[in-house]
Formats: sequence, C-alpha cells, structure tokens
Amino acid sequence: MPSQNSRSEEYDFAVAARENQARLTASLKPMYDFIVCGAGASGSVVARRLAENPDAQVLLVEAGGDDEAETVLDPAQWPLNLGSERDWGFQAQPNPHLNGRALSMSMGKGLGGGSSVNVMVWARGHRSDWDHFASESGDPAWGYDHVLDLYRRIENWRGAPDPHFRGTSGPVWVQPAADPNPIAHAMLEAARELGIPTFDHPNGRMMEGPGGAAITDMLVRDGRRHSLHRAYVRPWLDRPNLTVLTDTLVRRVVLDGRRAVGVEVMRGGRVLTIGAGLEVILSLGAMHTPKVLMHSGVGDREDLARVGISVAQHLPGVGRNLQDHVSFGCIWDYAEPIPPRNSGSEATLYWKSRPELEAPDLLFCQVEFPAPSDRTMARGVPRHGWTMFAGLARPASRGRLRLRSADPLAPITIDANMMSDPADMRTAVACVELCRALGNASAFRPFVRGEAMPGGLKGTELESFIRDAAVTYWHQSCTAKMGRDEMSVVDASLKVYGIEALRVADASIMPRVTTGNTQAPCAIIGERAARMLREAHGL
Repeated sequence: MPSQNSRSEEYDFAVAARENQARLTASLKPMYDFIVCGAGASGSVVARRLAENPDAQVLLVEAGGDDEAETVLDPAQWPLNLGSERDWGFQAQPNPHLNGRALSMSMGKGLGGGSSVNVMVWARGHRSDWDHFASESGDPAWGYDHVLDLYRRIENWRGAPDPHFRGTSGPVWVQPAADPNPIAHAMLEAARELGIPTFDHPNGRMMEGPGGAAITDMLVRDGRRHSLHRAYVRPWLDRPNLTVLTDTLVRRVVLDGRRAVGVEVMRGGRVLTIGAGLEVILSLGAMHTPKVLMHSGVGDREDLARVGISVAQHLPGVGRNLQDHVSFGCIWDYAEPIPPRNSGSEATLYWKSRPELEAPDLLFCQVEFPAPSDRTMARGVPRHGWTMFAGLARPASRGRLRLRSADPLAPITIDANMMSDPADMRTAVACVELCRALGNASAFRPFVRGEAMPGGLKGTELESFIRDAAVTYWHQSCTAKMGRDEMSVVDASLKVYGIEALRVADASIMPRVTTGNTQAPCAIIGERAARMLREAHGL
C-alpha cells in the first residue's frame, strides 16, 4: 500500500495538475503543434510522448469526462461502466447470422478510453500478428522482434523476472492477478489434463508458438486500475505544453486542399475550430476514427455522395474490414459460492481449433461469475456460477460501418456481420467443445455442481446455441487498416493516404485483429506513431 508521504505527494500533484489544466483550458490557443483526438489506449501514449519535448504544444481532445470514479478505479467494478456515461453504447444492426440479434458494442468514453472501463488484461498479441503487420505494411519495424523490444521498454513488470521478455523500468505497471481465485488455478490444471502447456505468464514464450494457459497479466497497481491514461498522461498533467480538453467531441478534420490544418469540435454546445500547425492524429477508436474521416470527406466516394459529403480523398477502405473477437459463454454452477477476486477474470488460455494451424485461433478468458447473452439468459442461469468466456481469436467474418447522414452528431450504422463466414461456425463449434472439455475436467470437480450450458447439444442445436450465445469481446478494430492495397487507409507510418499532416493511431489501423485483448497492441501503436512523429518533426 502507498505510504503516507506518497499519498501526500500524490495529493499535491493532483492539485497542481488540476490547477494547471484549468488555466490551459480556460485560455485555449487558436493553434497547437499537434492535436491528438481521443485520450484512449493509443491517444494517451501519443500525447504524452509528443509532450515530452517541452517545445511541442500538444492538445489532447476527449469526448468523455475524467476518470475519477470508483467504477473506473476499483478493478471489481468494471461491469458497472457498461451502459453508463463512460460507454459510447454503440448498437450493431440486427444480424441474421446471430438469429436476428442486434449486439450492444460497448466502447470506453472518457480519459483512458477502453483502458479505463475494460477488464484490465494485458495481452501483447502473437508473434505471427506482428509479423503479419510488418508484411502488410512493408515495414519490418512493425515485426515481432522490434515490437518485443518496445514492450520491454514500456513495461514495469512486477512478476517473476524474465528479462528476455519483460521490462521493469517503463511507465506501464503490469502484474499477474494477485492471489487468484482457486478456479483460476483449476483452469491451468484442466489445461494440463488436456495436454495444453501452462506458463508463468502469458506474454512471453506462450505467444510465440501454439499457445497455452497462464494466470492473467493485469494493469492493476496497489489494488487500483492503472489505465494507459494513468500510466502516460496523468503524470504529465502539470506541464505547460500539454492541454487535455475533456467533454469535447471531434466533429471533423479541417482540410485545406489535401492537408489537415485543424479540427472542428463541439464543446459546451458550441462549434469551435482549432488549428494544428504540424499534424492531426486520430485516435478515436475503430468506430469514431472512420466516422470522423468520412465526415471530413475521406472515404468511399459513393458512400460519401449518398449522404451529401464532398469527397476530399477517395479511400474505399474507410469503415470496411471491421473485426472483433466474438465470444460464447459456457457456464458452470458452483458447488459452493466463490466470490470473484480482482477483476473477476484471472486465467487466460489460447489454443488451436486444428492441430495444423501455425498459431492459436481460440481465445479463452475465465470469468468468475455467470455471463450469459441476452438470449441464453432464458435457458436458466445459476445464481452462483462461472463462465468460460471463450471465442474466436482470428475471425474470418468482416463487418462494415456506414454514415447515416452528413450530420456529425448522427450515430453511425454498424453492420458487425459476426459469424457470417461459415469458417467461423466450424471454429466456434471446436471452441465450445474445448470449453466443455476444460470445464468438465477433474480439476474443476471440487468446485462445480455441474455444467449449466450448453450441455450436450450437437449439430444444428449446438450451432443455434452458438448464434444465441455470441457476444462481442469489445475488441472492435481494423476499420482504417494499414497496408499497401486499394482497401488500405494508412501507410506504414500511419499517414492517411492522399492527405498530408493526418495520421491514425488506434486499433482501426490493424490489418487484422491481434490474438487476444487489444489494449497492449494499442499502446504499441501509440508508441510507434509517436516515434515516427517525433522523427518527422525533429522533436
């Protein structure tokens, strides 16, 4: 626990930071060197790294509010943020491949973005993910070996020493789940029963081969959430060259010809234009980054013409290639109630649906309470139970985003299109069968009364359960992808094709969704973007 002196220093810093930001936001400049749009997992990193040069004037714009709430800071309360004012509350269109269901697709709104409302899992992605990024972009600096070095430099790892894979002096406090629930250890033992290897942590050798199981790595420090905003931006809030503007919605990027020269925002009911002398960086997430691009005239010319927006740059990939990890909750009934610990998710597993695969295509997070979908809840959920929250790490299905009108305040239309590719159903069946094998293994027998769902369903009945059970993992990504083909939106340096002084740095640039939770890869995207910006402008 923090000492009395450290608590006093923290209080003094908080007062100084609050007073500094009040001064800066009360007298906004007409122009900043850099405007970073979105204070989430990538934007927080970009803003901090740019502001480390005292000569750079940086404006960080966030639509939501601050992160000073118990629902944010207490790891156990993360579910209370879903559907709250800290959630954008996106709603997908009804999906025939999910038996007509329209999924809620939560995303964080406020300082820290998703890193302030998520389950705090730190998952780096698989070696093959980063090597795929390098291949798609044509830049080896996106490859695994370079990214591993970057991970070592940004981590402050609090687990067992592993210097080849883990760093101990960076800004991101990472630790294994503390004093895990007995069923977390049972999950690892069940994996061993099935011949799946277990590891000391999930962010090293485990993600260089076929996968395995481990106690989860988490962004929790002294029992409190340590979001990427808290790791990167908060320590810099007392600096005179970093202005953080909350409760401010980015409407569009202001273009002069084909150059980004500022942003148009809505703040306090007023529309303002703020200039950017060097560059604008969009870090608004996989829903709002393509939305802002389209409202700025950057996107598919036919889609823009349909809603009456003039085309500045035809990029048909904007809003396409939407990917997300889809999950299916298999639930067991506790023999005796066991209260959740930490975030209620303390063990993770990655494995292959078919032995010939080069890398895991299944993602498992054990959840220490029942987590049914809206539809499977009707099947009967135990009062006390736990969930194998498992799904597709490499979905084949692709969705799409579309504007409803030229009004920037109108919500975007989300066709998530989950489970539309038949390959996903084959993988989902293998996923649920592995869930059942794990949950019914002898390691769990001291803790469970029995399997609540799905039970021994087969064939079309099992497929119907999968369509009813499917929910988002909240890992929306890939809607402004990095690459070199006609559907790519940004190049290897994250510059938007055809537009000067405009970059994207968030999960939307992923060519494919990474294997596992997307928070840690978003930090890498932010670090890479900031490094390229600093090099480009001599900072």
